[in-house]
Amino acid sequence: MCGIVGYIGHREASQFLIEGLRRLEYRGYDSSGVAAIDSSGSLSVTKTQGRIDNLVARLAEEPVAGKIGVGHTRWATHGQPSDENAHPHIGGPDVLAIVHNGVIENYQQIKERLASEGYEFRSATDSEIIGHLISDALKNNAPSVSNGAPQAGGAAGTYAPLVAAVQQAISQLRGTYGIVALFREHPDVLICARLGSPMVIGVGEGEHFIASDATPMVGHTEKIVYLADHEIAVITRDTLQVMHRDQGHVEHAIHALEQDGDSVSLGGYAHYMLKEIHEQPQSLRNAMRGRLSDDDATAVFGGLNLGTQQLRQVDRIILTACGTSWHAALVGEYVIEELAGIPVEVEYASELRYRNPPIGDKTLVFAITQSGETADTLAALRECNRKGHHTLAICNVVGSTIAQESEGGIYLHAGPEIGVASTKAFTAQCTVLTMLALFFGRQRHLSFGAGRAIIRHLRQLPEQVEKALGCDEAVRRIAEKYQHCDNFLYLGRQYNFPTALEGALKLKEISYIHAEGYPAAEMKHGPIALVDDNTPSVFVIPPDFVYEKVMANMEEIKARGGPIIAIVSEGDTEVCKLTEDIIEVPPVDDFLEPIVMSIPLQLLAYHIAVLRGCDVDKPRNLAKSVTVE
Repeated sequence: MCGIVGYIGHREASQFLIEGLRRLEYRGYDSSGVAAIDSSGSLSVTKTQGRIDNLVARLAEEPVAGKIGVGHTRWATHGQPSDENAHPHIGGPDVLAIVHNGVIENYQQIKERLASEGYEFRSATDSEIIGHLISDALKNNAPSVSNGAPQAGGAAGTYAPLVAAVQQAISQLRGTYGIVALFREHPDVLICARLGSPMVIGVGEGEHFIASDATPMVGHTEKIVYLADHEIAVITRDTLQVMHRDQGHVEHAIHALEQDGDSVSLGGYAHYMLKEIHEQPQSLRNAMRGRLSDDDATAVFGGLNLGTQQLRQVDRIILTACGTSWHAALVGEYVIEELAGIPVEVEYASELRYRNPPIGDKTLVFAITQSGETADTLAALRECNRKGHHTLAICNVVGSTIAQESEGGIYLHAGPEIGVASTKAFTAQCTVLTMLALFFGRQRHLSFGAGRAIIRHLRQLPEQVEKALGCDEAVRRIAEKYQHCDNFLYLGRQYNFPTALEGALKLKEISYIHAEGYPAAEMKHGPIALVDDNTPSVFVIPPDFVYEKVMANMEEIKARGGPIIAIVSEGDTEVCKLTEDIIEVPPVDDFLEPIVMSIPLQLLAYHIAVLRGCDVDKPRNLAKSVTVE
């Protein structure tokens, strides 16, 4: 949640700041702002409630000039959306400006103390205290709080009082933060600090860039540095030095930025969500590339970082995730138990972090996340790490916190997902979990022939998804018919129970329609009471071994006057007897049905949201990367 950008270099900062903030819109926000220091040493701040277009309009009246600056998009946690609560915040009497991502849990106590000392608060946020703490430390000549760590030379030594002030300030905070500070009397340096909230630094020629993730860097630099927890970065035009709270100066690793301009552009599509839906054939190819071995009839993963014997001894798997990733985990539960015969439990990360379940030394914990920064999933992972359990990640973002803190894992390689409602990450997660099931199955009882057959079906999957995308026009017509309904039921069985849950979530997220997903047989245990002529039931009904059971459920809905929308396999001649609202997709093996069947559900949510005039890529109250509990 929230987005940070920063720039120091040889060009006007505002150009990168606004472009970067637009690229971070997907993270979710309700206000935005920028601050810069001009050549005369004047610190200017412009911020406003609402969309970035509002900020651009305000900047036309209140421009900020300078070759050093910071920007922010805020998703409200403390204090309602307003101009006053927007970032950047001023610390002290115009001493500095700060932007902050995260949540400060003890802000009220600190705020009361600072207020008693004469500091004036202009907002209701938790973030404003950080600027005042740094200003207070500077006023009182903050001593170093490096716990005996060696002092850094170079730029960090030159700006030692600033570094010490930031250190002293953050040592008083309880919670999470990603911070960038801009100092009025030092217009040649930015200082960043991080704990639990991502921060990426782009390295250029005579310039540096800062952002919450790498997306704003695309087209500006190909070299990036990921800041780790408890690290502080001192950044000038030409230098970057990183220090750790306990270790003093540390060498920072420079990574290649593997995104290109096309990956963060709309590419002719009306919305990022639609673009990402249509990118799924390629994202699935990318997820599978180099990971299927015909010679051994298995999947190959290079980053699990556990020995073969350890993996063979695994007798239980826990999949922990939130939201869409939790639905992918449910698919994983079905397919791993079916193909590998290993018991699987799926845990909401927000619950697992506070539970104390018995986890043996032969249990493997997988944290599943698109962003790699999801706060609850990270907390659950850390709790499992603390107890010595084996933890792995299934993640889309290279260098993310969860990727760094797990023992190993599997990258999705789905490419940037900018639309808040996850689409291609979900299908890539399901694909990776299917390959993982193949991997564990071949280590145990799965035959060579069965393994080769699964590989054949996986390789055909991108083409089948491509064909499924051909239903777009049929879906749009059905969306036009039902766009005014305010309640939907989504029903499926076995592998497609998670598909129903995910379809309902997509509709809720972007169209604000109430929707619920259920196993089809559960309909009779309560939900059937909701059925009327204004409540469509969306059935996911492939020709599997429970097909007749689901048909009977459809008959029950039909008998009560409920409209039915059916997602079926091509050639189905029975379902059309119960409804004319049919969407056909290519037939696939049952363990791949959630991937293909989810395509029309994504499109249905998209078209209904567009028809209702909703902001598809930036739905209200939601954020792409949920970095607060």
